[in-house]
Amino acid sequence: MKNDTVTSPRGFLAAGVHCGVKESGKLDLGLIACRTGAAAAAVFTTNKIFAAPVAISRRHLKSRTIYGVVVNSGNANACTGQKGLADAVRMCQATAKQMGVDPHEILVASTGIIGHRLPITKITGGIKAAASKLSSSASAGLNFVKAIMTTDTRPKQAVRRLEISGRKVTIAAAVKGAGMIAPNMATTLCFITTDVAISKPLLQRALRHAIDDSLNKLTVDGHQSTNDTAIILASGLAENATITKQDARYKKFAVALADLCDDLARQMAADAEGATRIFKVVVNSAATKTDAQRCARAIANYDLVKCAIHGGDPNWGRIICAAGSCSVKLNLRKLTCKIGSVMVFRNGRPVKFNPRAVSKIIAAKEHTITVNLGAGRANDFCYGCDLSRQYVTINADYHT
Repeated sequence: MKNDTVTSPRGFLAAGVHCGVKESGKLDLGLIACRTGAAAAAVFTTNKIFAAPVAISRRHLKSRTIYGVVVNSGNANACTGQKGLADAVRMCQATAKQMGVDPHEILVASTGIIGHRLPITKITGGIKAAASKLSSSASAGLNFVKAIMTTDTRPKQAVRRLEISGRKVTIAAAVKGAGMIAPNMATTLCFITTDVAISKPLLQRALRHAIDDSLNKLTVDGHQSTNDTAIILASGLAENATITKQDARYKKFAVALADLCDDLARQMAADAEGATRIFKVVVNSAATKTDAQRCARAIANYDLVKCAIHGGDPNWGRIICAAGSCSVKLNLRKLTCKIGSVMVFRNGRPVKFNPRAVSKIIAAKEHTITVNLGAGRANDFCYGCDLSRQYVTINADYHT
């Protein structure tokens, strides 16, 4: 069985078990371990209300070496005060005990319902069980990604293989997230492993750029989570000459990492709550990069656009309305809009087009909307998905 999971890079073990957080009996606790130690980098939610595990991982990330990550699903450990912080610390302590390392050398993440105390005794028991199952197998990696899922309908993973300094390097990732996703960090939970040898500052730089150009360009419903976390661990066991400067080797790694994260973003959009199709909004000729970002996000987040896409309706008016309502500079006389390859609005005026042909484009699993603001040379993009009846059903039935 080919291994395309987080255990495929050299040095990584994983496990996923059911410990009792989820009443369904599904897997709800996962571990990633690197017994030789790894350089680590991360980005977190920018929500001012952030969960206990985010606070603890931010502290522990200062450690020179990280040996593992412990994750639970089904309970976010958010808005739980000092007791929640103590529970997140206990998760690190229990994991560190199993691995024989310092608790500060363990990172922690949680996802699920906000405002509930963790069943910490069940979780610490689950950590012990998961530690006994740690493996470098593909099945162990798959169990890990299953253990971090909440409303996801399927596991989401990606892998990239490349050569650096004459050595084979692997980058692999597992991600979860189907709702409460908006551009401002990235995603809900994302864990990336790699065996490349790279300095910690450059690992952080590569991750930040990869997130900004991929997962941070995704919006499902315009809402940030309290728990958003993206972590990358680099074991260095590929034994390439350590990357310590932004040279060609760094760029090659960074490009592969960004491509992997873009893959994850597209998978998340396709598996978004209630989604039946995804779309990409490209904004060109903006006055500034900020304007391009704001406009792309506004269109991708616009409920009327999302509803029209769900219905396969070539309603360009909603797209233009969204562009005009987000306070960006535009030149109406040069404003254009394309759906797929079909121009539907040019230089501030509607264009005759075949509605059935454009409806067919929209009804496909993926399509691109391109808007030219006619105000400058900056550009950017955002991924979005349609808004269906099922989205409301899923979130109405997701009880606390």
